[in-house]
Amino acid sequence: MQSEKQALQNVRYGEIVTSKFVPPWWAKNRHVQTIFPRFLQKRASLNYRKEKLTLPDGDFVNLVWAGDVQKSLGLIALFHGLEGSIRSHYTNDMAANLVSQGYAVVLMHFRGCGGEMNLRPRAYHSGETEDAWFFLNWLEQKFPETRKAAMGFSLGANMLLKLLSEQPKQKILKAAMAISVPFNLDLCSDSINQGFSRLYQAYLLKSMINNLLMKMRKIDYKNLLKVSPEQIKQFKSFREFDQNVTAPLHGFLGAKDYYQQSSSINFLAHIATPTLILHALDDPFMHESILPNKQDISANVGLEVSERGGHVGFLQGSPWRPKIWMHQRTNDFMTPFFQLKTNYSKADTAI
Repeated sequence: MQSEKQALQNVRYGEIVTSKFVPPWWAKNRHVQTIFPRFLQKRASLNYRKEKLTLPDGDFVNLVWAGDVQKSLGLIALFHGLEGSIRSHYTNDMAANLVSQGYAVVLMHFRGCGGEMNLRPRAYHSGETEDAWFFLNWLEQKFPETRKAAMGFSLGANMLLKLLSEQPKQKILKAAMAISVPFNLDLCSDSINQGFSRLYQAYLLKSMINNLLMKMRKIDYKNLLKVSPEQIKQFKSFREFDQNVTAPLHGFLGAKDYYQQSSSINFLAHIATPTLILHALDDPFMHESILPNKQDISANVGLEVSERGGHVGFLQGSPWRPKIWMHQRTNDFMTPFFQLKTNYSKADTAI
């Protein structure tokens, strides 16, 4: 049985350190790191079941469960990225990895994600934490004796960090991980609108626009949005979408206001839950200038930064037998929290 002190030494909390991730010779390019796992790597086998969770406002989110909660070491909640789902390479393969380690996993699809249109005009965004907080409390009521942790990827990582800051006294999650975080949404919206990265933006923006247009055929948006379906079809950037859709639908003054209120860099200092963040400087979705400084993070947050790794990539192995490094890092980080029987933070324990 590991001690609390040993568990805390798994991460250098309150610090920003160089990650141990080193890419193989064939995958040093950030686009290879980003694209290979998504389009070229075979998906891990994962058996899962679905459940619909009704939200307080009458809308719903779709959950995906894998593993047996009652027989598991513990339950880990996953939050996907922009336009993601259980079919995304990072969620599917991480869930398969965690189940193989003896955990149960539950993924919360954000509203309108996972292949089913939600009922309300609103959708989800990088700073929307109410649904996730309701979901986590529901999990606690459903499995009060089961130890829990959470992981977020990209948009879901930003959301999770903001949630932890808003709930510094929460006791539901023993630990959290955030992968490829868009810490500063304003800078990220500029970065992904440049060079080759615009292809990623176009790919995701097409999905966002198509989903919105489908909803507009069933829900009256005339009093909610000042743009027509034809104008929406002409959007070329995330900033344009956020200015005309995300902001008015979710109560923001505009894209700038949305970015300011939702960027996790503004919340890291208040996190009390032991949290590990993995980030690559060459992430094509964002510029390295978005990284927080040491004074931006709390004593319970450890940030590990690698020179390379792409966006939710961290690919190792050979082209014929690739593997994802962040799976092993996740296993190493999570293990102590499911062995120990007490809650703790660095603020409570001196090393």
